[in-house]
Amino acid sequence: MLKGVLFGVALTIGVALIGGYFLVNSGLIPANADAKPGWMETWMASTSLDATLRRKAPKEQNPVALTDQNLLEGVHLFAQNCAICHGSAKGGKSASPIAKGLYQKPPQLASDGVEGDPEGDSFWKIKHGIRLTGMPSFGYTLKDQKIWTLALFLKHMDKLPPSVQLAWLQVENWPEPSDQMDKK
Repeated sequence: MLKGVLFGVALTIGVALIGGYFLVNSGLIPANADAKPGWMETWMASTSLDATLRRKAPKEQNPVALTDQNLLEGVHLFAQNCAICHGSAKGGKSASPIAKGLYQKPPQLASDGVEGDPEGDSFWKIKHGIRLTGMPSFGYTLKDQKIWTLALFLKHMDKLPPSVQLAWLQVENWPEPSDQMDKK
């Protein structure tokens, strides 16, 4: 009896794996960046990210002090590394052509902010990137201190002191269109 049950389980798993292989190989699962993701893909990606953040994101307090100077440095780091995908202070209505073409769509942080996220989560996402999205790992190009500075800015981007807010409003996420650009 137990042998039959084990055989049935093994056979079911084998058929599911073979069926999954043929489904992926058939081209019925879209690989194009402009396709709407299915519910299962969305659930798997968000569940995996949430679980990873619970396990691996730093829980300690941000070592970068909350000062105007550090927030200003965060604005500059954001402008240099993040604005092309995550936008400017203008939010979603000013998404760059790169952001509009990415799959999955990067949040435009001025309107889809992460101020409510723990700074450790933002630190982890910036340092390690997010698989199967356009979010790269900055752990190879930015030191932890700079990543924490970015996390500090993201946490406080909705309540910046006036001098820092002025700098944030001047961030451009895409050059102004020129006459040489191909327009459709």
